[in-house]
Amino acid sequence: MTPSPPVPEQANGALLARAFQDFDQAASVLQQSYVALTTRLHEMDLELAETNATLRKHLKETEDMRAHLTAILESLDTGVLVTDREGTVTRCNAAAEKMLGVPRDCLQGRSSREILEEAHLDRREYPLLLHDGMALSMTQAELNDPAGESIGRLHLFHDVTKVRHLEERLQRRNRLAAMGEMLGCIAHEIRNPLGSVELFASMLRKDLQETPHLRAYAEHISMAVQSMDRLLSNLLLYMKPNRSQAAWHETEALVQEALTMAAHALSASTVQVRFEADRFAARVWCDAAQMKQVLLNLIMNAVQAMPHGGTLSVVVQADRRCSGPGHAGTRVTVRDTGPGIPPEQQSRIFDPFFTTKDGGTGLGLAIVHALVEAHRGRIDVDSVPGEGTAFIITLPGKADGSDETDSRDETEQTMLAEEEKSL
Repeated sequence: MTPSPPVPEQANGALLARAFQDFDQAASVLQQSYVALTTRLHEMDLELAETNATLRKHLKETEDMRAHLTAILESLDTGVLVTDREGTVTRCNAAAEKMLGVPRDCLQGRSSREILEEAHLDRREYPLLLHDGMALSMTQAELNDPAGESIGRLHLFHDVTKVRHLEERLQRRNRLAAMGEMLGCIAHEIRNPLGSVELFASMLRKDLQETPHLRAYAEHISMAVQSMDRLLSNLLLYMKPNRSQAAWHETEALVQEALTMAAHALSASTVQVRFEADRFAARVWCDAAQMKQVLLNLIMNAVQAMPHGGTLSVVVQADRRCSGPGHAGTRVTVRDTGPGIPPEQQSRIFDPFFTTKDGGTGLGLAIVHALVEAHRGRIDVDSVPGEGTAFIITLPGKADGSDETDSRDETEQTMLAEEEKSL
């Protein structure tokens, strides 16, 4: 018996069952893929968050380091210009702005060659004198990457003004010491025959009492000898000043007495006098006669520097940088509003016989310098042409129970050390 053919409904049911089975399998695979994808996506979110956190940390560290390096660069006393391979300035600091006298906006983006030419720093001689009397030196260095390839250049500017002043002071001291020795020998050699000339001149005056017109010649000789003797006395004072009469003296009294001795010059001028005294510098340890001579010379110089009038200031201040045991030092400043001293003459004004005055001997400031040094102090000049001149005397406090020469050397070394610390 032949089997009957399958019923169409049964075949359709089998196909539908298989389709549902295949769909369930595909859905299961898709579910597994979705779960795996969701898991991986979560892992990637965690990795991304961790990476972002690391990047933020590195970025903050980089910004902190950049800010730290910028703070270091801006706090340097050395001026810094950074250029790229083409020589264009990409960065600079505040010290470079100040030294070059050019704002930062006018430095960055420009050729370093142009900047150096405008500032006259393209020369080979150093140090160079710039604005406000600043002395500047410059060094250059290649800027390399870790591989050693050049990526630019560094221009470093150094303010050597204080070093230059110290060198000038040392040179001046050595020069004056050598000149002092020579002048002392000459003064002694001249004074001996000069005494004989004075003796014979006095004998001639006695022998020529009956002939007045001839006696006048002997008197002229005697006056010339006395004038030369005063000059030699000044030379010897310059050579070997001493402060054997040193004691505590009232500062205001010393200044007022010096002003009184200069009264004839002050009354003949239209100079106004201004005196200020710090209450902590009421007394000064010095030889009164010598200190009055120092003040008188400086006051007379100031008056002569202001023939058309001006202001003479004498200011006394305590100076604790230069002091003896328990005693503060003293700073006395004598300032005028005259024409000032040209920079090229300032290093020579304390040299014996150097003068800019007609008929001057050139010994006044030399003796002032010697007397101040004998007091274990120092004298400096601060002068700007057209604005005036200030002489600043710095005297130490009393050094009890110490040898004068040793104390002087010790104090000078301390003062120089203080200046070197400030460089």
